[in-house]
Amino acid sequence: MSSTPMSNEHATSAGTVDLKLEVVVIPVSDVVRAKRFYEGLGWRLDADFVIGDDWRGVQMTPPGSACSVVIGVGLPLGEPGSVKGVQLVVEDIDAVRAAMAERGVPVGEVQQLGPEGAPGSRFCFFEDPDGNMWAVQQR
Repeated sequence: MSSTPMSNEHATSAGTVDLKLEVVVIPVSDVVRAKRFYEGLGWRLDADFVIGDDWRGVQMTPPGSACSVVIGVGLPLGEPGSVKGVQLVVEDIDAVRAAMAERGVPVGEVQQLGPEGAPGSRFCFFEDPDGNMWAVQQR
């Protein structure tokens, strides 16, 4: 990989280029079931694309996020359930975990994975119906 700075009108003074993560693809086996699951988390439906009988992509955005996810079938980016460790960052993990459990999401207990009180050291984890694993981290 080259470390040569790229020329671009969006380059910063240090010579790097802004890169904004906007979409993460989450392969699923049943789009209807997955869409229902993510809607149950309160995620906004942005688009629902169908191309033929073997391809469907549904774009959804978690509340407050600048990054969306695309769930779908026929996507050439992995097997259903193969995504692990995508992180959602929250201010109050206890409140978020409680709200998820209230909605019927099988979410694990909050875990302390670093020094007590250290920023970013509290996590809980959940999986969608296909086994794609998500981490929720307190800021």
